[in-house]
Amino acid sequence: ATSGSIPSAETSSSDVEEEVKSETYSNNMTEAMGAGMHELGMNYNFIRPDLIVGSCLQTPEDVDKLRKIGVKTIFCLQQNPDLEYFGVDINAIREYAKTFDDIQHLRAEIRDFDSFDLRKRLPAVISKLYKAIKSNGGVTYIHCTAGLGRAPAVALAYMFWVLGYKLNDANALLLSKRSCFPKLDAIKSATADILTGLSKKPVTLSWGHNNCSTVEISGLDIGWGQRVPLDFDDKRGSWFLRKEMFEGRYEYKYIVDGEWTCNNDELVTSPNEDGHVNNFIEVIDDADGDRASLRGRVTGDDPDLTKDERIKIIEFLEAFPDEDL
Repeated sequence: ATSGSIPSAETSSSDVEEEVKSETYSNNMTEAMGAGMHELGMNYNFIRPDLIVGSCLQTPEDVDKLRKIGVKTIFCLQQNPDLEYFGVDINAIREYAKTFDDIQHLRAEIRDFDSFDLRKRLPAVISKLYKAIKSNGGVTYIHCTAGLGRAPAVALAYMFWVLGYKLNDANALLLSKRSCFPKLDAIKSATADILTGLSKKPVTLSWGHNNCSTVEISGLDIGWGQRVPLDFDDKRGSWFLRKEMFEGRYEYKYIVDGEWTCNNDELVTSPNEDGHVNNFIEVIDDADGDRASLRGRVTGDDPDLTKDERIKIIEFLEAFPDEDL
């Protein structure tokens, strides 16, 4: 029976490796950013002479420390719940940074531990980063909470899209400087999304039973930590979720009156080693073979960009609307 089973991806060697990395990331972040966070101070590494990846600022005085090493842009990826959990007064830090004319503090939020949100947010985030670096010059300090997941991923995407690195070369350089766990697949998918015009496909999912009061879905492109409700159609006697999604393979699960379950009328993964299964959907653009070929290339094992593709991405970053954060 699938009812009540926890969400779990189909097991493969890459899935197991990713789970191990995520667990290590969680443990490392807990160790680095736990109760003694303020005693430890910022932890960072120069990836290039002009690019630093590190942990979050904790007090306004940290702005002074970064100014002393030539930082011109502080790029914060944390969300408000991250800051509140660790007791960081972001407003005090930002206000203090504003008292100087040689450093700028910017925010571009990405949800932690969520590769789906990272993929969706990267175009806007890198656009903001690109414009800031172009304007401010100097050294850029990119940080999330512990500097182990979101910040390394954003640095890699910037190096790949703007600075001309092959993704694997940028990752090798990053890992030679800092032990961290960037989600490369999210960067690859975001790259393909931009080059294919951020095109999405309409998707409809349904729960064909009316003997319940609430139906939600978790997973998909919102991540396992989020839920989206389905709407009940009185005429058809079923629950529906209609949305547009980028191409890709997405796993998900229904939550019916609070119980996690699969829909056996939709595609189901093979059981993993614990016997758990999820629903899944393949979102594919069948109409354009060229776009499919491009996506396959830039999401492959060793992706690179042509000169024209990199120009297209930079033009996209320059034209992307500014965020007000």
